[in-house]
Amino acid sequence: MKYSNQDIEFCTVDEIKAFQNEKLQTALSYLAGHSRFYQRMFDENNIDINAIRTVDDLVKLPFTEKKDLQLYNQDFLCVPPEKIVDYITTSGTLGDPVTFGCTDRDLERLAYNEKKSFECAGVKPGDKVQLMTTLDKRFMAGLAYFLGIRKLGASVIRVGNGMPELQWDTINRLKPDTLMCVPSFILRLIEYAEQHNIDYRNSSVKRIIGIGEGLREQDFSLNLLGTRIRDKWNVELFATYSSTEMGATFSECPNGCGGHVHPELIIVEIIGDDNMPVKDGEAGEVVVTTLGVEGMPLLRFRTGDISSKITDRCKCGRNSYRLTPLVGRKNNMIKLKGTTIYPPAINDVLDNTPYVVNYVVVVQNSFAGTDEVVVKVGIASPQPFDVIKDLKDRFRSRIRVAPIVELLSPEDVNKLNNPANNRKPVKFIDNRHRK
Repeated sequence: MKYSNQDIEFCTVDEIKAFQNEKLQTALSYLAGHSRFYQRMFDENNIDINAIRTVDDLVKLPFTEKKDLQLYNQDFLCVPPEKIVDYITTSGTLGDPVTFGCTDRDLERLAYNEKKSFECAGVKPGDKVQLMTTLDKRFMAGLAYFLGIRKLGASVIRVGNGMPELQWDTINRLKPDTLMCVPSFILRLIEYAEQHNIDYRNSSVKRIIGIGEGLREQDFSLNLLGTRIRDKWNVELFATYSSTEMGATFSECPNGCGGHVHPELIIVEIIGDDNMPVKDGEAGEVVVTTLGVEGMPLLRFRTGDISSKITDRCKCGRNSYRLTPLVGRKNNMIKLKGTTIYPPAINDVLDNTPYVVNYVVVVQNSFAGTDEVVVKVGIASPQPFDVIKDLKDRFRSRIRVAPIVELLSPEDVNKLNNPANNRKPVKFIDNRHRK
């Protein structure tokens, strides 16, 4: 089937399905010819890839697990080592970090992906985007954003993470219209501006694209963090979802109704507890098959993230499906006093408590063998009320149950947030002994 120059996301649903079916067959053929890991998988499971004709046929194939990438990392490499131009390492959220090798073509694909995602969020050629994320430490995201903004024809201002004083100095000097950062950091920027009489509401910033943290509920309304930012600063807020393994980013459009998936770059399945696809709109684990990756493509990779697929046409005109805000990670699910919760719900409460400076959530086994949650909180200064009671009341009103609360100095919590050799701040520690 031949396609016009029209963006595939705006084609009909049937055209998108046929397009992805063709791309899947190309991907399977490539894996069978170049990947030692998938050659072994196909052989051991007596899989005839010619029998996999459509996306619906993917259920006939085994999953790829994070442990496979950890144990057989080099077997996933589909090109000679000399073709690798950049090495990227995951942050190790679900265990030991994994290294990915990217070819020149992979970096071009990455740039194309981010260009589309920025365009989806309304960024145009000539705009200025201030990046508040690192480009070093083998981190994919910062590099991907840089490449995408450059390909789009917008200007990149590389400041890095943290440093509110430098961020505001850069905003005042270079007048960016877009900020890209972890959303909770915006609250620190606002606090710094208020303390130093910076008129942030009348700054050049009109748009904030969030990474790594959610801004919306499952019904797409702003969550507590998003609401708190919007109440303070009348800017457009966009949430994104990405991972190193996917080599893709799904950004909201201005309608704010889910992250738009790029059909030419990735196939997404939503899998239930029975390892079979759930109905559209139902929550399950995000499973991805990458398309067009040359160095280390993946087939049916289990991300561990919980989301659902929205298939109705978006108001922006795109017919490609969207993903709802992440509920959490499957491995991080907590059963607290009979209630199922995920760490983002706990974070949302703490991120929106004014006197909380920092925190870490620790989950461990209780004496009874059930989940026990301890929230270690750094407080700005002594408060004229019972802080532990106030926090527990906030938790109960939000998630119906209250964890154990421990008050520490912000300095002590900061040490827990930033252990040696970690690239990202740690907000969740899972000390449970699993069978």
